Amino acid sequence: MWEQGLDSRTIHGQSISIHKKALDQLIAMTDRITLADGRTPTIVPFLSIVRSSRETLRSPGVLTPSFCLILQGTKKIYLGQDILHYSAGDYLASLIDMPASSQVIGATEQSPYISLRIDFTTQEIASVVMEAEIVTEPKGKDLRAGAFIGKSDAELLDIFLRLLKLIDKPKEVRFLSELIKREMIFNLLSGDYGHLFFQKVFYDQITDGIGKAIHWIKENYASSFTAQELAKSCNMSTSGLHHKFKAVTTMGPLQYQKQLRLLEARRLMLSGPVGATTAALKVGYESPSQFNREYRRFFGLPPLQDIKAVRKTSYAGGFEDSL
Repeated sequence: MWEQGLDSRTIHGQSISIHKKALDQLIAMTDRITLADGRTPTIVPFLSIVRSSRETLRSPGVLTPSFCLILQGTKKIYLGQDILHYSAGDYLASLIDMPASSQVIGATEQSPYISLRIDFTTQEIASVVMEAEIVTEPKGKDLRAGAFIGKSDAELLDIFLRLLKLIDKPKEVRFLSELIKREMIFNLLSGDYGHLFFQKVFYDQITDGIGKAIHWIKENYASSFTAQELAKSCNMSTSGLHHKFKAVTTMGPLQYQKQLRLLEARRLMLSGPVGATTAALKVGYESPSQFNREYRRFFGLPPLQDIKAVRKTSYAGGFEDSL
């Protein structure tokens, strides 16, 4: 297991005090919009504010294509055997749907966790790449995981400031926010972490190889399949599929499917009067006992106990991306 973090002593040669001033300004602007725990949408269609005034337990969910900048506090993301740490000024970029877990660390009412989340699509990245004629060379030939942590710079924070200011201009927000979003994507593609956005698998319109496999499992998680069948449908060898799939998602195809099934079953039980057996059958399990075993192993409690515990617990500041 490895842990990824960032050195907060220097930020692309900038003064930490200047960087902190920009973060403090962003925090003040979010405080004007909401002081509520949880995820709060804004009138900017793709922008939401996430707050937590307390430390949270590790919470499973699904990362979706998004960009999350921490303004204050610390968070851990668990991807398979990998642990990603990120704090104020860091961002998490997720380029594909990935089962993961998250945990807010050390948040209090006096010093809450605060982040800004931008939702995007791989097609939007591809559009900016083509229209801006951006060219970059990949660093190494190996695929990288579809989620990674980067460090913000002054230009990126300025883009966020301009985006938040649009919230006071409701007549202009829809048109101008899309332009600012494209500028933000351009900034990320042109920066030190741009090569990680360039992996073809993430913006190839999901037509070949690993992109096709991920898309198929996401759309058909309740259907049974073998690794051999999936590899054949993607014109790959079984070993090649497994190696590349794990490099991108940190897990194998069958584990990826199992986690999507369990997360969807939990969502079904939380959203209405759906029992464990019904949820298990809906997500593709044929054996309720197997479902109960795997559910307990993944969430730490049997289904009914887990659902009761979740309903008693505020999920404020929990997983930002789903559930």
